[in-house]
Amino acid sequence: MLKRVQVQISLLFLLCWAPFANAEERPNFVFIIADDLTFRDIGCYGGQAHTPHIDQLATEGMKFTHCFQAAPMCSPTRHNIYTGLYPVKSGAYPNHTFAKPDTKSIVHYLRPLGYRVALSGKKHISPKRVFPFEYSGKKNNPDMDVIDELFADSSSSKSPFCLFACSNEPHSPWNKGDASQYPPKKIKLPPYLVDTPLVRDYFSHYLAEITYFDHQVGQILKSLEKHNLHDNTMVMVVSEQGNGFPFAKWTCYGNGLQSAIIVRWPGKVKPGSITDAMVEYVDITPTFINAAGGEQNPVLEGTSFLPVLTGKTNHHKDFTYGIMTTRGIINGSDQYAIRSVRDKKYRLIWNLNYDAEFSNICMNTDYFQSMVEAGNAGDAKARSLVKKYKKRPEYELYDCEIDPLEMKNLAEDSKYKAEMQRLNKRLKIWMQEQGDQGIETELDAILRQGKFKGLTREQAMKRFRKKDRKK
Repeated sequence: MLKRVQVQISLLFLLCWAPFANAEERPNFVFIIADDLTFRDIGCYGGQAHTPHIDQLATEGMKFTHCFQAAPMCSPTRHNIYTGLYPVKSGAYPNHTFAKPDTKSIVHYLRPLGYRVALSGKKHISPKRVFPFEYSGKKNNPDMDVIDELFADSSSSKSPFCLFACSNEPHSPWNKGDASQYPPKKIKLPPYLVDTPLVRDYFSHYLAEITYFDHQVGQILKSLEKHNLHDNTMVMVVSEQGNGFPFAKWTCYGNGLQSAIIVRWPGKVKPGSITDAMVEYVDITPTFINAAGGEQNPVLEGTSFLPVLTGKTNHHKDFTYGIMTTRGIINGSDQYAIRSVRDKKYRLIWNLNYDAEFSNICMNTDYFQSMVEAGNAGDAKARSLVKKYKKRPEYELYDCEIDPLEMKNLAEDSKYKAEMQRLNKRLKIWMQEQGDQGIETELDAILRQGKFKGLTREQAMKRFRKKDRKK
């Protein structure tokens, strides 16, 4: 019955939108997103994780080396992707958030073009009227049976679709996949992590879960082939924000804000191509609309990077932006506003509440405590890294070409004064355009979370401190 109804809906879309190009000429879209995956850990990005399906996809399409998102947390990231708006503008800037009621999403832009728009797996978006997807999923992961049915319906009815397949991997607790592929003693830890047995063990399981995600990618690609949808489908795979280890998720460092993005579109995207064009997640919805034959809506803040995909240019934008708010996250600092801007070479980070101490749920873990204990036992590097994670200066500046892991802060070096001023000016212009008042916006972040909706700032913080801080 479900299948018959879906086919009827698809046929109705076709009849209603007959003036548009034939369905065969409009591409399908399959967007596959991981959850808490640092892009550098994927095989084709030089990582240790075995990702054969993603690596193969990169040989069949285009790999981006400079893709960024606007917030290093799950919920604002997904709102950012589906709305084509930056977090403060849509209202969805803290975690566990919701968009302003008059916001439109990609569903509203693609349905009038005849598309079915579905989301299978992790949601983390609200309210439903802003995101009226066809929803499905199993335990926060894509439902492969429903996805296969969607592909079958589209193939038989010749109706276009846009699928967002949203995995929950490799989000902690890192309990999926075969960790025996990654012996803790043999893996290589990034230099910004303290090398302890516990950190190695957890990192091993994290890598295994990346391979598990890669298997999910393979299942979806296989289903496309099964239903002869390969040739007219744009497939886009992204890594989301960085992992739950220090200096990645919940930060505005590159490991928190930079993403993998690989796009295969037969006949349109050159196989095995690589681009260093700077793009952002906010550009994805406009790109899909553009590829579907629609027009750029002036409300959208992102812009289509279709010319990059088709090889017409290797440039998209000059700056990318980031925002992190800790208010409302589990074990988060009451206020630790972070903003950032990056051009091709430099990243500037502004820690607005730099006198405060940064905190999040990562600091409650036994592997983080093992880092603290190593420092207390006399390991100078461990002590330095833990301190850097908790306490930061007002400004941080990194040369991302020379120092891609952003280990050396150049903000106090007078040689970079001009770069500091240039980027600081650009960042504050963007914040003003967004209506971002910095600390005031940070204080109101809790009001943009569902469980505190309708409360005053004082009421919300009273309830938060009483209940949520105990978790």
